[in-house]
Amino acid sequence: MNPLLSLALLIHFSTHFYGHCTTDKLQLGAQVTLVVPGLYITGFIARAFVLETTQPVPTFRAGLTVEAIEEKYVCSFDVFLGDFRVWSSSHFSPFFTSEKCVIRLTWDGDLLLTGHGDIMGWRTATFGQGIKRLQLSNIGNLVLVDEFNIIKWQSFHFPTNVMLWGQRLDVGTKLTSFPKNSNSFYSFEILRDRLTLYLNSGKFKYSYWEFNPSDLQNISFINLASNGLQVFNDDSHKIAQIPSKRLQLLRFLAIENTTGNLGFYYYTTNATKFEPSFEAIKNKCDQPYFCKVNEICTIDKCSLLEIKGYSGNFCGNFAVDMKEIKGVTSVLRDENKITNTTKETCVSSCIEDCTCVGALFTSVNGECNLYGKIMGVKEVSFSEEVSFLVKVLKGGKKGNGLKKWQLVLIVVGDGIVLFVCLGGFGYYMLWKKRKEANNN
Repeated sequence: MNPLLSLALLIHFSTHFYGHCTTDKLQLGAQVTLVVPGLYITGFIARAFVLETTQPVPTFRAGLTVEAIEEKYVCSFDVFLGDFRVWSSSHFSPFFTSEKCVIRLTWDGDLLLTGHGDIMGWRTATFGQGIKRLQLSNIGNLVLVDEFNIIKWQSFHFPTNVMLWGQRLDVGTKLTSFPKNSNSFYSFEILRDRLTLYLNSGKFKYSYWEFNPSDLQNISFINLASNGLQVFNDDSHKIAQIPSKRLQLLRFLAIENTTGNLGFYYYTTNATKFEPSFEAIKNKCDQPYFCKVNEICTIDKCSLLEIKGYSGNFCGNFAVDMKEIKGVTSVLRDENKITNTTKETCVSSCIEDCTCVGALFTSVNGECNLYGKIMGVKEVSFSEEVSFLVKVLKGGKKGNGLKKWQLVLIVVGDGIVLFVCLGGFGYYMLWKKRKEANNN
C-alpha cells in the first residue's frame, strides 16, 4: 500500500479513536496499552476505556488517553462522566511519552502509568498494602481496595478542578484549574471562615469571589447535593447552602479553565450535554481574565487602559510616582492586603515594592490591595469610595534612583576623602622640607 495512503487512513481513523472493552473492576496483573503515533497529528485523541459503571446514562468510565498537545503526546489515566473529564492523572503534571501509553496494576498492588522504555509517568504507590483490585464506584470514585473491600487509595483524595455529586471536601482542600498558555492558575479553596475563588499569579494571590456562612460558624467540610452545595460545621450540622437555580439533579461542580468561573452542572437528556444551573460570576467584567493585562472592561467590552509613564517593570533605578485613575476599580483583592491604613501608606507600600505596579485603596475600611499586574480592571460609577492607583515613571523618564539624603552623603563623603588626601600630601611636603633643613 502507498505510504501516503496509509498515513491518510491512520489520520482518518485515529484522530478520534475510542476503544470500548469495559468491566466493573480490574484484577492484579491487568494491563492495557495504547499505541502512540510515530508522527505528530494535530487534534489526535485516542482513548481505551477499561472500567464503566452501571447507572443510567451518562455513566462513569475510566481508561487511558493519548492526546496531542503542543507538538507532544500526553499519556494519562482518566475518569469521565459521559464525555466530560472529571478526574485525570495528568492534571498537575502532564506525562509526555512516545511509542506507547500503558496502565498496569502490578501483582503487589501498585497502579502504574508508563511509557516508552517503561518510563514512569504516574503511580499510586500502594504496593505492599494488600490491594486486590481496582474499581470505579457509581459516584465516580476510582478506588483500590483490599480483600475486605477496604479502600486503600481513592481519586476523591486527589481532586482536580471537579467536585462530583456525593463527594465531600474537607477544610483546607482546594480545586485547581490551569488556563492554557498562562503561568497563572485558578483555585477554589475551602477555608475555615469562607469559600473563595483565587487567581494565583507569581507571589500574588487574588480573590475574586467569596461565600461566607451567615452565622459566622467555622467550616469543617462541604458536600455537593442534588439541589446545591452544602456547608457543614465541626458538629456535621449544615450551616449554609449555595442553592441550585434549577430543579434538575446536579452532577458536578467545576472551575472553568478559561474564565475561572465556578459552576454547578446538570445533565439535559434533550440536548445530551451538561449545562450550568448556577454560576458564581454572572457578569463578564467580573471575570479576572475576561480582558487582557492593561485593559479595562466596560459593559462586557475591553479597551486598552492607556497610562502615560507606565512601563510594567520598575525593578531598577527608577524615580516613580503613583497616578490615580478615576472611575476604575479591580475585581481582584490581594490575599495579603493591608487593612486599617491610609491612602498615603498604601501609595508608599507600592512604591517601595518594585514588583508592585498598582494599588487599590478603599477609604470606607482603609483597605489597601497591591497588584503585580494591571488586570481584572473594570469601570465603575462610584469613585469616591475607591482610588485605583497605577505606578508610573516620574516625568515619564528614567531617574537616577537617588534620594536627597543619599546625594548629601555622597557629596560629604567625597569632600572628606578629598580633604584627607590634600591634607596628607601637604603634611608630607612640610615634613620633607624640615628633614632636608635639618640635614643641611
